Amino acid sequence: MEPIYVVLIAAACAVVFAIIGFAAGIQRRKRKAEAAIGSAEDEAKRILNEAIKTAEAKKRESILEAKEEIHSLRSESDRELRERRAEVQRQERRMQQKEESLDKKMENYEAKEERLSQKAKEIDAKIEEAEQLKTAQRDMLTKISGFTPEQAKAYLLKDVESELAHDKAVKIMEYEQQLKEEMDQRARELVSQAIQRCAADHSSETTVSVVPLPNDEMKGRIIGREGRNISALETATGVDLIIDDTPEAITLSCFDPVRREIARIALEKLIADGRIHPARIEEMVEKAKREVDQAIKSEGERAVLETGIRNLHPELVKLLGKLKYRTSYGQNVLNHSLEVAYLTGLMAAELGEDVQLARRAGLLHDIGKALDHEMEGSHIQLGVEAARKYKESEAVIHAIHAHHGDVEAKTVIACLVQAADAISAARPGARRENLENYIKRLEKLEEIANSFQGVERSYAIQAGREIRILVKPEAVSDDQMVLVAREIVKQIESELEYPGQIKVNLIRESRAIEYAK
Repeated sequence: MEPIYVVLIAAACAVVFAIIGFAAGIQRRKRKAEAAIGSAEDEAKRILNEAIKTAEAKKRESILEAKEEIHSLRSESDRELRERRAEVQRQERRMQQKEESLDKKMENYEAKEERLSQKAKEIDAKIEEAEQLKTAQRDMLTKISGFTPEQAKAYLLKDVESELAHDKAVKIMEYEQQLKEEMDQRARELVSQAIQRCAADHSSETTVSVVPLPNDEMKGRIIGREGRNISALETATGVDLIIDDTPEAITLSCFDPVRREIARIALEKLIADGRIHPARIEEMVEKAKREVDQAIKSEGERAVLETGIRNLHPELVKLLGKLKYRTSYGQNVLNHSLEVAYLTGLMAAELGEDVQLARRAGLLHDIGKALDHEMEGSHIQLGVEAARKYKESEAVIHAIHAHHGDVEAKTVIACLVQAADAISAARPGARRENLENYIKRLEKLEEIANSFQGVERSYAIQAGREIRILVKPEAVSDDQMVLVAREIVKQIESELEYPGQIKVNLIRESRAIEYAK
């Protein structure tokens, strides 16, 4: 055979053997897989059987536990049910007891109502009986006395009024005596200590200023040609220049101290400068106004600093400075306000009151006098408005309002301001009064006293600080003297203006004279 055929046959045989070997391998692997599957199925059946057994066991255990839990819950619910039943029974017993108690109370109330109704009927009967008896007695009294009920009532009221007037006068005298005994000594001590610790040396001022001249020739230069210089000065300042025979002096007269001070400063500057003509006068007056404004501010700040007052409104400080150029009966108002502040603070310290508040009220009590030339109203009203406008406390406003008695003093500070104001005004040398006003005040004082019924004569003595009144003994009794004195004091306070205080002294004297013959 040829070699190629041999090769082909060999290749074919190899292929056949390979196919046979592959088929045999597949068959062998199939038998192994079937065997593995069989063993896995057996294992799965075994595991499933075990799981079933375990689940059955757990099921039986869960059933047993559930049964036990149900049994315990049933026991607990039975116990709670028994307790609730017992509580309900107790509450029912209590409610039954309360109902029984209420029934008893209702029975008692009904019994009381019956008794009260019976008593009311008895009272009505007694009232009716009393009314009949009262009517019979009134008729009998009317027949016996000869008075009608209205006449008897008027007679009794008159008798009671006379007794009340007597009792009222006696009580007033007793209270006044008791108050005097308790307070006079203490008040004297406080006032004397305050006056001793606050020694003031300023005295009254005048309403004119005198400017010294280097020589009498300066008068002619001040007058100027045809009086133009003096006219310009008077027009610019609003001050009257009095040029008389007084050597080397010119008098400035004006009711407004601020304008008078401006004129004085301007005139002194003109004299020192030597150039006196209308244009120069206007320039110097403007400079003087600026100086006075600065002086007003400085004086206000000085007053606040000296009294130790804090947080005062700047406008109130300026008003305080203006008080330096205001006078009251010749007394400088700023110095008077400082003195009142010191006295009020000293007395407040002795009484344990607020010293700062007392000084503040004392310093501001006359603040309205810085405005009374510019606005309408009394200095008290203007002072109250200014203090309220610049947010002062109610205590300070009340002290300003009450320091002359316009309203009743309701605080200790207001009373202290009243006392300090009277002390400062009544101090010897503090104020002056012209003769005409002095005489008019004394005449008015006597006129008020003589206007009262029962007054025989009156005498104003001690410069008008005391008035002695002689009353008719047959017209004014001892009890009525206290009431008459009070009425006279009230009228003096309402109609008369005066510094300090006035003592009203009533005198009643009865005399019996007989002659032995």
